[in-house]
Amino acid sequence: MKVDRQQLINDGFLILREVVPPENLPALRASYETLIEREGGREWLSQGAQPRINIIPHIDETTADAVEIWLHENTLGVSRRLLCVGDAAAVTDMVSMCSPLEDHGPAAWHRDIHPIDMAPMRLLQLDMLENGPRYVQWNIPLYDDDVLWAVPGSHRRLNTPQENEELLADPRAPLTGGVPIELKAGDAIVYINFMLHWGSNYSAKLRRTLHGGHALFSVNKGIACAPHLSPTARDLFSRFDQQKVQAQNATEAALRAILDRDAGAYYAALETLQPGAGPAGQLVLTIYLCKAVQLMRIATGAEMGEVAERLKDVAAGGHPITLNWGPAFADRFTATELEELWQRCRYIDSRLLNTEEYFVPGYQSGPMQYFFEDITDPFQASDFVASWS
Repeated sequence: MKVDRQQLINDGFLILREVVPPENLPALRASYETLIEREGGREWLSQGAQPRINIIPHIDETTADAVEIWLHENTLGVSRRLLCVGDAAAVTDMVSMCSPLEDHGPAAWHRDIHPIDMAPMRLLQLDMLENGPRYVQWNIPLYDDDVLWAVPGSHRRLNTPQENEELLADPRAPLTGGVPIELKAGDAIVYINFMLHWGSNYSAKLRRTLHGGHALFSVNKGIACAPHLSPTARDLFSRFDQQKVQAQNATEAALRAILDRDAGAYYAALETLQPGAGPAGQLVLTIYLCKAVQLMRIATGAEMGEVAERLKDVAAGGHPITLNWGPAFADRFTATELEELWQRCRYIDSRLLNTEEYFVPGYQSGPMQYFFEDITDPFQASDFVASWS
């Protein structure tokens, strides 16, 4: 399949035709209907505006194609050509977005960004422009689908004043510059998820749109259903699991380098996490590492207060794309080590904070003190390393 990586970088998305070949659609549709019945069928579909099924617990040999579509050359193969370190591409979530039984109307425009546990938008954009994406997200409809809208190029810039005005007035209405993504059954959109996008109408019209992605860092949930898959698929999920362990070990190595004030070991760990990352990439990795320390302290009860309360669900669940490996990862460190790490990571945290809470529309959160779009006092990973002494 022909893929233009530069178009993804320019526009924020690619539309690909017949990612699922027409002759494969009937069997894949049947598999997903079976999985929906196993999840709860009609009763489950009545819950919420956009029911999303986690397919992993329901997979067996008869529905293996529901997972293996994410390993196809038209999906995983494409992502390998798009990500910053393509040969490390691993599957993340594999769900299906389904139509509800009743009309619910539009969702709100948003970027898939929550600055309290990630990084300000501009730093993520600079990293993407410098290195390419760490994660790409997919929608693959099994029936014709025009629910998704997007603002081309918005992944490269901050909100415009006009966008902010319109989003504050009505975040559920068409946005100037937004375009509908019209996909036929089997087509796909692969996109950078911090682009402004919109679920324009969650209606009862039949919808079964596969939703997930591929990333440099993944928790590899699919390993649980690997015994039901083909030998090739099992081998891929085994490789993903090895990559997860390597990334976790590199994360620990980076944090221990901070404890040891070992700059060489720190940069070596960053290189292991993301080979070839430039200054912007190193800075975002550094922010993620410091956020990971904060989340581990929250998971262990060492940090309390408003921020901890807001992040308790994130700390409990994990988010490997941002090096948040979940609460069990904290077992690698003593309480004293986590406290010492946090004292050093405060250098980063303090530079991500505004003087007071505020809000920028189009983000997945309410008002907060963490910068949504950009920092006011620029710094680099090297400044963090220098602060250890």
